[in-house]
Amino acid sequence: MSPGAGGHQPDYSPVSWEEYFEQMEDVNVSAGLADGGDVFRVYRAGDAGPLLLLLHGGGHSALSWAVFTTAIASRVTCRVLAMDLRGHGSTLVRQSDDFSTQTMSSDVANVIRASYGETPPPIVLIGHGVGGAIAVHTASSMLLPTAVGLVVIDVVEGSAMDALHSIQNFLKGRPKSFKSMEHAIEWSVKSGQIRNLESARVSMVGQIKRCEVEESDALEQTSPTPDLVAERSEEFYDQSYVNDKENAATEVRGVYKWRIDLSKSEKYWDGWFRGTSNLFLACNLPKLLLLAGIDRLDRDLTIGQMQGKFMMQVLPPCGHAVQENKPDKVAEAVAAFLLRHRFAEARRDTAR
Repeated sequence: MSPGAGGHQPDYSPVSWEEYFEQMEDVNVSAGLADGGDVFRVYRAGDAGPLLLLLHGGGHSALSWAVFTTAIASRVTCRVLAMDLRGHGSTLVRQSDDFSTQTMSSDVANVIRASYGETPPPIVLIGHGVGGAIAVHTASSMLLPTAVGLVVIDVVEGSAMDALHSIQNFLKGRPKSFKSMEHAIEWSVKSGQIRNLESARVSMVGQIKRCEVEESDALEQTSPTPDLVAERSEEFYDQSYVNDKENAATEVRGVYKWRIDLSKSEKYWDGWFRGTSNLFLACNLPKLLLLAGIDRLDRDLTIGQMQGKFMMQVLPPCGHAVQENKPDKVAEAVAAFLLRHRFAEARRDTAR
């Protein structure tokens, strides 16, 4: 589906990670075990400067940092390692349903140890959503001895706890499957999940996977659920899903489904966020909090911010997938943080 000459039809075709990262690797963190152990998919860029360790949000993958990686690399000299968390993306672990903060924080430390040995470069932890909570827990547990900074993007304990009850409704409101990768990318943009088409084209690949299905199941699987959450996408659902319904049983031999069933992680949701504000404030590292709206601040963070305990920046309204929707704005804020604390040097060739 390429852009039309006259109507400028958006291009919803997927784009490879290679456009944004230099290297993809599967890191085995438990070598020596008979079954091979746990394997984490990571993407890398850069070979000098501090290591930006990027942790994605729930349901997403390391590819959600793709466009941001290009943006930050053009501003400062740095290395990037973006990893798929357990149960997400292309990571394969033995206990894929263990999403405790302790286990996920240990995963982060294990990947760094397996990648860099006992002397990794200076690390700036950067996490979005659930990844932000894991970054806070990893830093406060001092699991990374060379950690020098912490950046948390759009996760605040107060608003996160308030939102927990609505997550299941959001998940139920999503389509269960898509007939093609292009279809999924189009949905993600039109529903507002990812508002930046460039990012959606590279990152949705990490959220869904192709599954073979029984022919008789195809009709039911490609039709939308009735209680849709995203009102803006009503027109899209009507046109794309309902019109395709009659042909689905004959055309669909394989459909794309979500890589992770987030609803099954519900028992861990409370543990991800409860206490993170105070952990963040107590963390003895330079800190930056990036928010998609000032209304997300809770009481502890408001007081801490007034006391100058961390840098904070509120980005223009852009939805929860901040680093995907506004990668340049996030890169500018992170670059300013890195330069202020002299963690990194500005790129001289910034005319890219």
